[in-house]
Amino acid sequence: MASPEIEDAVLDATRDCVLAYGVRRTTVSDVARRAGVSRMSIYRRWPDVRSLVADLMSREWHRVLVDTATAQHRRGAVRRRTVAQIVAVAAALRAHPLLRKIREVDPEVLLPYLLDRRGASQDEMLAFVEEAVRAGQRDGSIRRGDPRRMARAALLTAQSFVLSSALLADAYSETDLDTELTTLLDRYLAPVKAAAPRG
Repeated sequence: MASPEIEDAVLDATRDCVLAYGVRRTTVSDVARRAGVSRMSIYRRWPDVRSLVADLMSREWHRVLVDTATAQHRRGAVRRRTVAQIVAVAAALRAHPLLRKIREVDPEVLLPYLLDRRGASQDEMLAFVEEAVRAGQRDGSIRRGDPRRMARAALLTAQSFVLSSALLADAYSETDLDTELTTLLDRYLAPVKAAAPRG
């Protein structure tokens, strides 16, 4: 098992290579050279470039989630804070150089996480949203319902604003899209008001 320092150096080198060449044109030799390690050191931990990129994405998206959580205000109703954090994470991911490069040059790398299976970062985000939904239900700012199902619906919505925004952003700015995502999530999570009795 590589030390955390070596693992970070290898993933940093992978990031640099992907930003420079794209995933398909990056080789283990390129990564080893940039990281200053042997190819065998890499192969002992990662079987190929795809596995390197998968771990790199997990690390980068985790950092986005943690950094965004730290930057958000912790006061006020849970729903407002949760929606603000989800929208901020979506905006940060949409602007992230690594995701932009992969989406533009090697979009097939993302397909398994859209069609077949969740990645570690998606599971991490799901856990965050699910816990936030439970907390919001406790303080009354989020409607009743199955927190697991609600978290999945929120994640699917936010994910589309990250990965598909370019298809619809020809007439609207990214700030406009963030405003719409905020409205969608806020209204989805808001408590259902009781219907006024008919007079």
